[in-house]
Amino acid sequence: MDYKEVLKNAAEIMGPNCKVCPVCNGVACKGKVPGVGGIGTGAAFTNCVEYLSKIKIMMDAVHEDFEADTGVELFGRKFSAPVFVAPIGGMGMNYNGYLTEEQYTRYVVYGALDAGILAFTGDGPSPTYFPDAMAVVRESGGLGIPTVKPWEREKVLDRISAVVDAKTPAFAMDIDSAALVNLRLNGTAAYTKSTEELAEFVQAAQGIPFIVKGVMTADSAERCADAGAYGIVISSHGGRIIQDTLPTISVIKEIRERVGDRLKLFVDGGIRTGADVFKCLALGADAVLIGRPFAIAAHGGGQEGVKVYAEHITFDLKETMRITGCRTLADIKEANIRNLNSF
Repeated sequence: MDYKEVLKNAAEIMGPNCKVCPVCNGVACKGKVPGVGGIGTGAAFTNCVEYLSKIKIMMDAVHEDFEADTGVELFGRKFSAPVFVAPIGGMGMNYNGYLTEEQYTRYVVYGALDAGILAFTGDGPSPTYFPDAMAVVRESGGLGIPTVKPWEREKVLDRISAVVDAKTPAFAMDIDSAALVNLRLNGTAAYTKSTEELAEFVQAAQGIPFIVKGVMTADSAERCADAGAYGIVISSHGGRIIQDTLPTISVIKEIRERVGDRLKLFVDGGIRTGADVFKCLALGADAVLIGRPFAIAAHGGGQEGVKVYAEHITFDLKETMRITGCRTLADIKEANIRNLNSF
């Protein structure tokens, strides 16, 4: 199976919510909530794609030829590429129910492992979302990154207990879900979290690295570092209800300058190619998360489709590094790009 076949299969089965567009840019699905799009103009997502398109690669082919090494070490483990599957839930609500939550989680967890990376798994308003995802993660030997929504304290601590029991490499909380319209429509409540609450979750995790997902400012990032978080995901799923949020990629540099090496920085939002991954790393990210294209890959090819897409992105990153003279990820610097958004 190749990537074109994955897309062809997906296009036949994913309607009407996802149209499997040639470029997954959020335009055709804008305004569809529930669904795969964003509220109103969908600008919170489309702005990410547009921002990335205005960052250009500085090509440098005057060097000895080499095969680039895309490997990265995080959570004390080595991965084939700085690319992770973003957490997505609500297969029935947001897509068309072709896959169950358990099937989707199984495809992304095992497909990611086949490609040498990991998948973040989801949580949601249904009482089965989180336990179904955790069952797959435990079955895989704990090789997934569970994501807990910012529920009330006791519910969060109960989920963290399950994470500790599974001995996962890390776990995340998507705090920007406090703004998700889908949760309100389903009668469930999520809450913003204070530094003190985040610190309590760090302690409850008993050494399992905690990643705070949904951070968009340097101030928030610094508070996460103060709480003892391992890393943050720069993302704005709050854009599903607030359409005027900044492109996530635009704040990477200022957050890195503020927190230095205190946090690992992941970024999520509109990343579609290996060149996009390269751009994010050049601005200061350690790794990226990709969501919708992995959902398309899972629908179009199951576990194998997820592996094929991950390898497709990794190959593109490797070739971008080769044509810019970057042998390893550590060689990727801001000088390797030109950000035309500032002009």
